[in-house]
Amino acid sequence: MTEVRVPTLGESVTEATIATWFKKIGDSVAVDEMICELETDKVTVEVPSPVAGTLTEIIAAEGDTVGVDALLANISAGDAAPAPKAAKPAATETPAATSDDAQSIDVMVPTLGESVTEATVGTWGKKVGDTVAADELLVELETDKVSVEVPSPASGVITEILAADGATVAAGGKLAVISGTASSAAIAPVAAAPSAAASDDAVKNAPAAEKLMAENDLSADQVTGTGKDGRVMKSDVQAALATPAAAPVVAPAATPAPAAVAPRAPVAAEQAAREERVKMTRLRQTIARRLKESQNTAAMLTTYNEVDMSAVMALRNQYKDAFLKKHGVKLGFMSFFTKACCHALNEVPEVNAEIDGTDVVYKNYVNMGIAAGTPTGLVVPVIRDADTMSFATIEKMIAEKGARARDGKLSMAEMQGGTFTISNGGVYGSLMSSPILNPPQSGILGMHTIQKRAVVVNDEIVIRPMMYLALSYDHRIVDGKGAVTFLVRVKEALEDPRRLLMDL
Repeated sequence: MTEVRVPTLGESVTEATIATWFKKIGDSVAVDEMICELETDKVTVEVPSPVAGTLTEIIAAEGDTVGVDALLANISAGDAAPAPKAAKPAATETPAATSDDAQSIDVMVPTLGESVTEATVGTWGKKVGDTVAADELLVELETDKVSVEVPSPASGVITEILAADGATVAAGGKLAVISGTASSAAIAPVAAAPSAAASDDAVKNAPAAEKLMAENDLSADQVTGTGKDGRVMKSDVQAALATPAAAPVVAPAATPAPAAVAPRAPVAAEQAAREERVKMTRLRQTIARRLKESQNTAAMLTTYNEVDMSAVMALRNQYKDAFLKKHGVKLGFMSFFTKACCHALNEVPEVNAEIDGTDVVYKNYVNMGIAAGTPTGLVVPVIRDADTMSFATIEKMIAEKGARARDGKLSMAEMQGGTFTISNGGVYGSLMSSPILNPPQSGILGMHTIQKRAVVVNDEIVIRPMMYLALSYDHRIVDGKGAVTFLVRVKEALEDPRRLLMDL
Protein backbone atom coordinates (compact mmCIF):
# COMPACT_ATOMS: atom_id res chain seq x y z
CA MET A 1 0.00 0.00 0.00
CA THR A 2 1.39 3.41 -1.01
CA GLU A 3 0.31 6.60 0.75
CA VAL A 4 -0.49 9.80 -1.14
CA ARG A 5 0.25 12.86 1.00
CA VAL A 6 -0.07 16.62 0.70
CA PRO A 7 3.13 18.00 -0.92
CA THR A 8 4.99 21.12 0.16
CA LEU A 9 2.68 24.02 -0.63
CA GLY A 10 5.14 26.90 -0.67
CA GLU A 11 6.71 29.37 1.69
CA SER A 12 4.41 30.31 4.62
CA VAL A 13 1.56 28.14 3.26
CA THR A 14 0.53 25.49 5.79
CA GLU A 15 -2.82 24.20 4.58
CA ALA A 16 -4.93 23.68 1.47
CA THR A 17 -8.47 22.77 0.42
CA ILE A 18 -9.26 19.66 -1.61
CA ALA A 19 -10.66 21.19 -4.79
CA THR A 20 -11.28 18.23 -7.10
CA TRP A 21 -10.62 14.48 -7.19
CA PHE A 22 -9.91 13.34 -10.74
CA LYS A 23 -10.15 9.69 -9.70
CA LYS A 24 -12.55 7.69 -7.54
CA ILE A 25 -12.06 4.58 -5.40
CA GLY A 26 -11.40 1.55 -7.60
CA ASP A 27 -9.96 3.53 -10.50
CA SER A 28 -6.62 2.55 -12.02
CA VAL A 29 -3.88 5.17 -11.94
CA ALA A 30 -0.55 5.49 -13.69
CA VAL A 31 2.69 6.81 -12.29
CA ASP A 32 2.66 10.64 -12.19
CA GLU A 33 -0.99 10.76 -13.30
CA MET A 34 -2.82 13.66 -11.63
CA ILE A 35 -5.29 12.30 -9.10
CA CYS A 36 -6.47 15.41 -7.28
CA GLU A 37 -6.11 19.18 -7.14
CA LEU A 38 -5.43 21.23 -4.01
CA GLU A 39 -6.19 24.90 -3.64
CA THR A 40 -4.27 27.26 -1.34
CA ASP A 41 -4.69 30.99 -0.78
CA LYS A 42 -2.20 31.69 -3.56
CA VAL A 43 -1.85 28.76 -5.95
CA THR A 44 -3.46 25.58 -7.21
CA VAL A 45 -1.40 22.41 -6.72
CA GLU A 46 -1.95 19.16 -8.61
CA VAL A 47 -1.08 15.94 -6.79
CA PRO A 48 0.34 13.13 -8.97
CA SER A 49 0.22 9.42 -8.20
CA PRO A 50 3.56 8.14 -6.87
CA VAL A 51 2.97 4.63 -8.28
CA ALA A 52 0.88 2.70 -10.78
CA GLY A 53 -1.97 0.75 -9.25
CA THR A 54 -5.52 1.07 -7.94
CA LEU A 55 -6.94 3.87 -5.81
CA THR A 56 -8.24 1.92 -2.81
CA GLU A 57 -9.07 4.65 -0.31
CA ILE A 58 -9.71 8.41 -0.32
CA ILE A 59 -9.05 9.92 3.12
CA ALA A 60 -9.84 13.61 2.44
CA ALA A 61 -12.97 14.49 0.49
CA GLU A 62 -13.55 17.49 -1.77
CA GLY A 63 -13.88 20.65 0.30
CA ASP A 64 -11.82 19.31 3.24
CA THR A 65 -8.97 21.42 4.60
CA VAL A 66 -5.68 19.52 4.94
CA GLY A 67 -2.25 20.41 6.27
CA VAL A 68 1.16 19.84 4.71
CA ASP A 69 2.06 16.11 4.62
CA ALA A 70 -1.49 15.07 5.57
CA LEU A 71 -2.67 11.72 4.21
CA LEU A 72 -4.89 12.12 1.14
CA ALA A 73 -5.37 8.60 -0.18
CA ASN A 74 -3.97 5.08 -0.42
CA ILE A 75 -2.98 3.30 -3.61
CA SER A 76 -2.54 -0.42 -3.93
CA ALA A 77 0.53 -0.64 -6.14
CA GLY A 78 0.62 -3.16 -8.93
CA ASP A 79 -2.90 -4.50 -8.33
CA ALA A 80 -4.11 -3.20 -11.64
CA ALA A 81 -2.84 -2.09 -14.99
CA PRO A 82 -1.86 1.55 -15.43
CA ALA A 83 -4.67 4.04 -16.00
CA PRO A 84 -6.21 3.88 -19.44
CA LYS A 85 -4.67 5.99 -22.13
CA ALA A 86 -6.39 9.05 -23.60
CA ALA A 87 -9.34 8.17 -25.78
CA LYS A 88 -8.38 6.83 -29.21
CA PRO A 89 -11.24 6.91 -31.73
CA ALA A 90 -11.86 3.49 -33.27
CA ALA A 91 -8.95 2.01 -31.39
CA THR A 92 -10.31 -1.51 -31.81
CA GLU A 93 -10.38 -1.05 -35.57
CA THR A 94 -6.73 -0.04 -35.90
CA PRO A 95 -4.71 -2.90 -37.38
CA ALA A 96 -1.79 -2.68 -34.97
CA ALA A 97 0.15 -5.72 -33.84
CA THR A 98 0.55 -6.51 -30.16
CA SER A 99 4.29 -6.04 -30.45
CA ASP A 100 3.77 -2.48 -31.74
CA ASP A 101 1.51 -1.65 -28.78
CA ALA A 102 4.13 -2.88 -26.36
CA GLN A 103 6.67 -0.57 -27.95
CA SER A 104 4.47 2.52 -28.13
CA ILE A 105 5.80 5.48 -26.16
CA ASP A 106 3.69 8.33 -24.86
CA VAL A 107 4.81 11.93 -25.33
CA MET A 108 3.66 13.71 -22.17
CA VAL A 109 3.36 17.34 -21.12
CA PRO A 110 6.49 18.02 -19.03
CA THR A 111 6.55 19.76 -15.67
CA LEU A 112 5.51 23.34 -16.34
CA GLY A 113 6.66 24.98 -13.11
CA GLU A 114 5.24 25.86 -9.74
CA SER A 115 1.53 26.90 -9.84
CA VAL A 116 1.35 26.37 -13.65
CA THR A 117 -1.25 23.72 -14.46
CA GLU A 118 -1.84 24.07 -18.19
CA ALA A 119 -0.28 25.23 -21.43
CA THR A 120 -1.18 25.97 -25.04
CA VAL A 121 0.18 23.75 -27.80
CA GLY A 122 2.20 25.64 -30.39
CA THR A 123 2.92 24.41 -33.91
CA TRP A 124 3.87 20.77 -34.34
CA GLY A 125 7.12 20.34 -36.22
CA LYS A 126 6.11 16.79 -37.16
CA LYS A 127 2.94 15.09 -38.38
CA VAL A 128 1.51 11.61 -38.02
CA GLY A 129 3.65 9.13 -39.93
CA ASP A 130 6.86 11.15 -39.64
CA THR A 131 10.02 9.49 -38.34
CA VAL A 132 11.62 11.18 -35.34
CA ALA A 133 14.94 10.81 -33.56
CA ALA A 134 15.42 10.70 -29.81
CA ASP A 135 15.51 14.22 -28.31
CA GLU A 136 14.35 15.78 -31.59
CA LEU A 137 12.07 18.78 -30.97
CA LEU A 138 8.43 17.89 -31.59
CA VAL A 139 6.44 20.88 -30.39
CA GLU A 140 6.66 23.93 -28.16
CA LEU A 141 4.19 24.63 -25.36
CA GLU A 142 3.37 28.14 -24.22
CA THR A 143 2.48 28.84 -20.57
CA ASP A 144 1.65 32.08 -18.80
CA LYS A 145 5.32 32.97 -18.47
CA VAL A 146 7.65 30.70 -20.40
CA SER A 147 7.82 28.50 -23.48
CA VAL A 148 8.60 24.81 -22.95
CA GLU A 149 10.15 22.65 -25.66
CA VAL A 150 8.96 19.05 -25.88
CA PRO A 151 11.56 16.66 -27.33
CA SER A 152 10.90 13.15 -28.56
CA PRO A 153 11.51 10.61 -25.75
CA ALA A 154 12.69 7.99 -28.26
CA SER A 155 13.36 7.25 -31.91
CA GLY A 156 10.45 5.94 -33.95
CA VAL A 157 7.34 6.97 -35.88
CA ILE A 158 4.61 9.34 -34.71
CA THR A 159 1.43 7.28 -34.76
CA GLU A 160 -0.93 9.69 -33.01
CA ILE A 161 -1.14 13.40 -32.18
CA LEU A 162 -3.67 13.88 -29.39
CA ALA A 163 -3.39 17.65 -28.88
CA ALA A 164 -3.64 19.79 -32.00
CA ASP A 165 -2.07 23.21 -32.58
CA GLY A 166 -3.65 25.75 -30.24
CA ALA A 167 -5.16 23.16 -27.88
CA THR A 168 -4.96 23.65 -24.12
CA VAL A 169 -3.31 20.77 -22.28
CA ALA A 170 -2.94 20.05 -18.58
CA ALA A 171 0.34 19.33 -16.82
CA GLY A 172 1.00 15.61 -17.13
CA GLY A 173 -1.39 15.23 -20.08
CA LYS A 174 -0.61 13.21 -23.19
CA LEU A 175 0.44 14.97 -26.38
CA ALA A 176 1.23 12.18 -28.81
CA VAL A 177 2.19 8.53 -29.21
CA ILE A 178 5.37 7.28 -30.84
CA SER A 179 5.92 3.73 -32.09
CA GLY A 180 9.40 2.58 -31.17
CA THR A 181 9.84 0.71 -34.43
CA ALA A 182 10.55 2.84 -37.49
CA SER A 183 8.93 0.12 -39.67
CA SER A 184 5.52 0.62 -38.09
CA ALA A 185 2.88 1.73 -40.55
CA ALA A 186 1.59 5.23 -40.12
CA ILE A 187 -1.87 5.43 -38.65
CA ALA A 188 -4.31 7.96 -40.02
CA PRO A 189 -4.37 11.22 -38.11
CA VAL A 190 -6.88 11.44 -35.32
CA ALA A 191 -9.38 14.13 -36.18
CA ALA A 192 -10.17 16.47 -33.35
CA ALA A 193 -8.76 14.06 -30.77
CA PRO A 194 -9.94 14.88 -27.26
CA SER A 195 -7.53 16.08 -24.62
CA ALA A 196 -6.43 13.51 -22.05
CA ALA A 197 -8.16 15.57 -19.43
CA ALA A 198 -11.40 15.96 -21.41
CA SER A 199 -14.62 14.98 -19.79
CA ASP A 200 -18.29 14.86 -20.74
CA ASP A 201 -19.21 16.21 -17.32
CA ALA A 202 -19.85 19.90 -16.79
CA VAL A 203 -17.00 21.87 -15.26
CA LYS A 204 -17.27 21.71 -11.47
CA ASN A 205 -16.15 24.65 -9.40
CA ALA A 206 -13.92 24.10 -6.39
CA PRO A 207 -15.99 23.27 -3.26
CA ALA A 208 -14.27 26.03 -1.30
CA ALA A 209 -15.22 28.49 -4.05
CA GLU A 210 -18.84 27.31 -4.04
CA LYS A 211 -19.00 27.77 -0.28
CA LEU A 212 -17.50 31.27 -0.42
CA MET A 213 -19.85 32.31 -3.25
CA ALA A 214 -22.86 31.07 -1.26
CA GLU A 215 -21.72 32.96 1.84
CA ASN A 216 -21.41 36.21 -0.15
CA ASP A 217 -24.46 35.74 -2.39
CA LEU A 218 -22.39 35.52 -5.58
CA SER A 219 -23.25 33.49 -8.66
CA ALA A 220 -20.70 31.72 -10.83
CA ASP A 221 -21.28 34.17 -13.72
CA GLN A 222 -20.05 37.01 -11.48
CA VAL A 223 -16.65 35.36 -11.01
CA THR A 224 -13.95 34.77 -13.61
CA GLY A 225 -12.62 31.23 -13.18
CA THR A 226 -8.89 30.67 -13.62
CA GLY A 227 -8.82 26.96 -12.81
CA LYS A 228 -8.74 24.09 -15.21
CA ASP A 229 -11.34 24.46 -18.00
CA GLY A 230 -12.55 27.70 -16.43
CA ARG A 231 -13.21 26.17 -12.99
CA VAL A 232 -13.85 28.82 -10.35
CA MET A 233 -11.33 28.59 -7.51
CA LYS A 234 -11.41 30.10 -4.03
CA SER A 235 -8.87 32.76 -5.02
CA ASP A 236 -11.12 33.80 -7.95
CA VAL A 237 -14.01 34.44 -5.57
CA GLN A 238 -11.74 36.40 -3.22
CA ALA A 239 -10.57 38.51 -6.17
CA ALA A 240 -14.18 39.16 -7.21
CA LEU A 241 -15.08 40.23 -3.67
CA ALA A 242 -12.11 42.60 -3.59
CA THR A 243 -13.12 44.21 -6.88
CA PRO A 244 -15.71 47.04 -6.83
CA ALA A 245 -19.16 45.98 -8.00
CA ALA A 246 -19.43 45.87 -11.77
CA ALA A 247 -21.42 44.19 -14.46
CA PRO A 248 -21.33 40.39 -14.17
CA VAL A 249 -18.37 38.81 -15.93
CA VAL A 250 -19.16 35.54 -17.63
CA ALA A 251 -16.56 32.88 -16.91
CA PRO A 252 -15.08 31.70 -20.23
CA ALA A 253 -14.60 28.05 -21.02
CA ALA A 254 -10.86 28.41 -21.49
CA THR A 255 -8.18 30.84 -20.30
CA PRO A 256 -9.83 33.90 -18.73
CA ALA A 257 -9.51 37.32 -20.31
CA PRO A 258 -7.02 39.57 -18.52
CA ALA A 259 -9.69 42.10 -17.58
CA ALA A 260 -13.37 42.76 -18.12
CA VAL A 261 -13.70 45.25 -20.96
CA ALA A 262 -16.63 46.85 -22.71
CA PRO A 263 -17.71 45.21 -25.99
CA ARG A 264 -16.02 46.64 -29.04
CA ALA A 265 -18.11 49.10 -30.97
CA PRO A 266 -19.29 47.94 -34.41
CA VAL A 267 -16.83 48.62 -37.21
CA ALA A 268 -17.72 49.47 -40.78
CA ALA A 269 -17.23 46.59 -43.21
CA GLU A 270 -14.61 48.44 -45.26
CA GLN A 271 -12.58 49.08 -42.09
CA ALA A 272 -13.00 45.55 -40.76
CA ALA A 273 -11.56 44.20 -44.01
CA ARG A 274 -8.32 46.07 -43.28
CA GLU A 275 -8.01 44.84 -39.69
CA GLU A 276 -6.24 41.80 -38.33
CA ARG A 277 -7.40 39.97 -35.21
CA VAL A 278 -4.73 38.01 -33.33
CA LYS A 279 -5.37 36.06 -30.14
CA MET A 280 -3.33 37.31 -27.18
CA THR A 281 -0.61 34.92 -26.08
CA ARG A 282 -0.81 33.44 -22.60
CA LEU A 283 2.17 35.56 -21.59
CA ARG A 284 0.50 38.77 -22.79
CA GLN A 285 -2.77 37.83 -21.05
CA THR A 286 -0.90 37.21 -17.81
CA ILE A 287 1.01 40.49 -18.08
CA ALA A 288 -2.23 42.39 -18.66
CA ARG A 289 -4.03 40.66 -15.81
CA ARG A 290 -1.23 41.06 -13.27
CA LEU A 291 -0.60 44.73 -14.08
CA LYS A 292 -4.30 45.52 -13.74
CA GLU A 293 -4.48 43.55 -10.49
CA SER A 294 -1.53 45.58 -9.22
CA GLN A 295 -3.37 48.83 -9.95
CA ASN A 296 -6.56 47.56 -8.33
CA THR A 297 -4.87 46.20 -5.20
CA ALA A 298 -1.97 48.46 -4.22
CA ALA A 299 -2.23 52.12 -3.21
CA MET A 300 0.37 52.93 -5.84
CA LEU A 301 2.16 56.26 -5.89
CA THR A 302 5.27 57.45 -7.77
CA THR A 303 7.96 59.88 -6.67
CA TYR A 304 10.65 61.30 -8.97
CA ASN A 305 14.19 62.59 -8.82
CA GLU A 306 17.09 63.09 -11.19
CA VAL A 307 20.67 61.92 -11.01
CA ASP A 308 23.89 63.28 -12.51
CA MET A 309 25.51 60.26 -14.17
CA SER A 310 28.93 61.95 -14.62
CA ALA A 311 30.67 60.04 -11.80
CA VAL A 312 29.35 56.61 -12.85
CA MET A 313 30.21 57.23 -16.50
CA ALA A 314 33.72 58.42 -15.62
CA LEU A 315 34.34 55.41 -13.35
CA ARG A 316 33.00 53.05 -15.99
CA ASN A 317 35.19 54.53 -18.73
CA GLN A 318 38.25 54.37 -16.49
CA TYR A 319 37.92 50.70 -15.54
CA LYS A 320 35.83 49.08 -18.29
CA ASP A 321 38.82 47.55 -20.14
CA ALA A 322 40.45 46.18 -16.98
CA PHE A 323 37.06 44.95 -15.75
CA LEU A 324 36.39 43.07 -18.98
CA LYS A 325 39.88 41.57 -19.03
CA LYS A 326 39.67 40.27 -15.46
CA HIS A 327 36.01 39.22 -15.22
CA GLY A 328 35.14 38.40 -18.83
CA VAL A 329 32.03 40.59 -18.77
CA LYS A 330 31.39 44.23 -19.65
CA LEU A 331 30.86 46.79 -16.92
CA GLY A 332 27.43 48.32 -17.48
CA PHE A 333 25.18 50.70 -15.62
CA MET A 334 22.87 48.02 -14.17
CA SER A 335 25.39 46.80 -11.59
CA PHE A 336 25.73 50.37 -10.25
CA PHE A 337 21.95 50.74 -9.97
CA THR A 338 21.57 47.30 -8.41
CA LYS A 339 24.21 48.03 -5.77
CA ALA A 340 22.74 51.50 -5.13
CA CYS A 341 19.25 50.03 -4.64
CA CYS A 342 20.52 47.31 -2.29
CA HIS A 343 22.27 50.01 -0.29
CA ALA A 344 19.08 52.11 -0.09
CA LEU A 345 16.88 49.10 0.76
CA ASN A 346 19.00 48.41 3.82
CA GLU A 347 18.18 51.90 5.09
CA VAL A 348 14.49 51.87 4.07
CA PRO A 349 13.44 48.21 4.62
CA GLU A 350 9.72 48.83 4.06
CA VAL A 351 10.40 49.30 0.33
CA ASN A 352 11.76 45.73 0.37
CA ALA A 353 8.73 44.35 2.26
CA GLU A 354 5.34 42.98 1.26
CA ILE A 355 1.85 42.78 2.74
CA ASP A 356 0.54 39.34 3.68
CA GLY A 357 -3.01 39.71 4.97
CA THR A 358 -2.73 41.96 8.02
CA ASP A 359 1.02 41.38 8.38
CA VAL A 360 4.01 43.17 6.87
CA VAL A 361 6.80 40.78 5.90
CA TYR A 362 10.23 42.43 5.99
CA LYS A 363 12.90 40.75 3.87
CA ASN A 364 16.41 40.65 5.31
CA TYR A 365 17.77 39.90 1.84
CA VAL A 366 17.41 41.39 -1.64
CA ASN A 367 16.20 39.28 -4.55
CA MET A 368 16.48 41.83 -7.33
CA GLY A 369 14.12 41.55 -10.28
CA ILE A 370 15.48 42.97 -13.53
CA ALA A 371 12.67 43.64 -16.01
CA ALA A 372 13.55 42.53 -19.54
CA GLY A 373 11.68 43.01 -22.78
CA THR A 374 11.51 39.96 -25.05
CA PRO A 375 9.89 39.31 -28.43
CA THR A 376 6.96 37.66 -26.62
CA GLY A 377 6.53 40.18 -23.79
CA LEU A 378 7.90 41.47 -20.53
CA VAL A 379 9.55 39.06 -18.08
CA VAL A 380 11.32 39.72 -14.79
CA PRO A 381 14.18 37.31 -14.02
CA VAL A 382 15.33 37.44 -10.40
CA ILE A 383 18.90 37.75 -9.10
CA ARG A 384 18.84 36.14 -5.69
CA ASP A 385 20.82 37.64 -2.79
CA ALA A 386 21.97 40.50 -4.99
CA ASP A 387 22.96 42.43 -1.86
CA THR A 388 25.80 39.94 -1.26
CA MET A 389 27.20 40.05 -4.81
CA SER A 390 30.09 41.95 -6.33
CA PHE A 391 29.78 44.20 -9.39
CA ALA A 392 31.23 41.42 -11.56
CA THR A 393 28.83 38.75 -10.29
CA ILE A 394 25.84 41.04 -10.81
CA GLU A 395 26.90 41.86 -14.37
CA LYS A 396 27.39 38.16 -15.16
CA MET A 397 23.98 37.24 -13.74
CA ILE A 398 22.24 40.04 -15.64
CA ALA A 399 23.91 39.06 -18.92
CA GLU A 400 23.11 35.37 -18.45
CA LYS A 401 19.48 35.85 -17.46
CA GLY A 402 18.94 38.50 -20.12
CA ALA A 403 20.11 36.08 -22.81
CA ARG A 404 17.92 33.28 -21.43
CA ALA A 405 14.95 35.66 -21.34
CA ARG A 406 15.39 36.64 -24.99
CA ASP A 407 15.67 32.98 -25.99
CA GLY A 408 12.60 32.02 -23.95
CA LYS A 409 14.66 29.65 -21.78
CA LEU A 410 13.89 31.09 -18.35
CA SER A 411 12.38 28.64 -15.89
CA MET A 412 9.53 29.53 -13.56
CA ALA A 413 11.90 29.35 -10.58
CA GLU A 414 14.10 32.05 -12.13
CA MET A 415 11.17 34.50 -12.17
CA GLN A 416 9.82 33.92 -8.67
CA GLY A 417 10.73 35.26 -5.26
CA GLY A 418 11.74 38.81 -6.20
CA THR A 419 11.59 41.45 -3.45
CA PHE A 420 12.27 44.60 -5.52
CA THR A 421 12.41 45.35 -9.25
CA ILE A 422 14.40 47.64 -11.55
CA SER A 423 12.93 48.53 -14.94
CA ASN A 424 15.15 50.26 -17.51
CA GLY A 425 12.94 52.07 -20.00
CA GLY A 426 15.92 54.19 -20.96
CA VAL A 427 17.18 51.53 -23.35
CA TYR A 428 14.12 52.30 -25.50
CA GLY A 429 14.53 56.08 -25.21
CA SER A 430 12.02 56.75 -22.42
CA LEU A 431 12.61 60.14 -20.79
CA MET A 432 10.02 59.82 -17.99
CA SER A 433 7.49 57.19 -16.92
CA SER A 434 5.73 55.72 -13.88
CA PRO A 435 6.50 51.98 -13.59
CA ILE A 436 3.77 49.67 -12.28
CA LEU A 437 4.45 47.53 -9.20
CA ASN A 438 5.26 43.86 -9.63
CA PRO A 439 3.01 42.33 -6.91
CA PRO A 440 3.42 41.43 -4.12
CA GLN A 441 6.48 43.72 -4.12
CA SER A 442 6.14 47.19 -2.63
CA GLY A 443 8.64 49.07 -4.78
CA ILE A 444 9.97 49.32 -8.34
CA LEU A 445 12.62 51.70 -9.67
CA GLY A 446 12.25 53.11 -13.17
CA MET A 447 15.44 54.11 -15.03
CA HIS A 448 15.28 56.39 -18.06
CA THR A 449 17.45 57.62 -20.90
CA ILE A 450 20.57 59.64 -20.14
CA GLN A 451 20.24 63.09 -21.65
CA LYS A 452 22.66 66.01 -21.56
CA ARG A 453 20.96 68.96 -19.89
CA ALA A 454 21.90 72.34 -18.46
CA VAL A 455 22.03 72.19 -14.65
CA VAL A 456 23.30 74.49 -11.93
CA VAL A 457 26.43 73.30 -10.08
CA ASN A 458 28.12 75.60 -7.59
CA ASP A 459 26.06 78.52 -8.90
CA GLU A 460 27.22 77.88 -12.45
CA ILE A 461 25.27 76.54 -15.40
CA VAL A 462 26.98 73.41 -16.75
CA ILE A 463 26.10 70.61 -19.15
CA ARG A 464 25.76 67.22 -17.44
CA PRO A 465 24.47 63.74 -18.43
CA MET A 466 21.24 63.54 -16.43
CA MET A 467 18.75 60.72 -15.86
CA TYR A 468 15.27 60.93 -14.37
CA LEU A 469 14.52 58.26 -11.75
CA ALA A 470 11.02 57.14 -10.74
CA LEU A 471 10.12 55.06 -7.69
CA SER A 472 6.63 53.59 -7.67
CA TYR A 473 5.68 52.26 -4.24
CA ASP A 474 2.78 50.82 -2.28
CA HIS A 475 1.59 53.64 -0.05
CA ARG A 476 -0.13 51.14 2.24
CA ILE A 477 3.20 50.30 3.86
CA VAL A 478 5.65 52.85 2.42
CA ASP A 479 5.19 56.44 3.54
CA GLY A 480 6.23 59.41 1.44
CA LYS A 481 9.23 60.07 3.68
CA GLY A 482 10.54 56.53 3.20
CA ALA A 483 10.03 56.64 -0.57
CA VAL A 484 11.78 59.99 -0.96
CA THR A 485 14.61 58.88 1.34
CA PHE A 486 15.11 55.73 -0.72
CA LEU A 487 15.33 57.66 -3.97
CA VAL A 488 17.70 60.24 -2.48
CA ARG A 489 20.01 57.47 -1.24
CA VAL A 490 20.08 55.93 -4.74
CA LYS A 491 20.86 59.36 -6.20
CA GLU A 492 23.67 59.98 -3.68
CA ALA A 493 25.26 56.58 -4.31
CA LEU A 494 25.26 57.07 -8.08
CA GLU A 495 26.57 60.62 -7.98
CA ASP A 496 29.39 59.52 -5.64
CA PRO A 497 29.96 55.74 -6.09
CA ARG A 498 32.60 55.82 -3.34
CA ARG A 499 29.73 55.93 -0.86
CA LEU A 500 28.96 52.30 -1.78
CA LEU A 501 32.47 51.27 -0.71
CA MET A 502 32.23 53.24 2.52
CA ASP A 503 28.66 52.05 3.27
CA LEU A 504 27.48 55.65 3.57
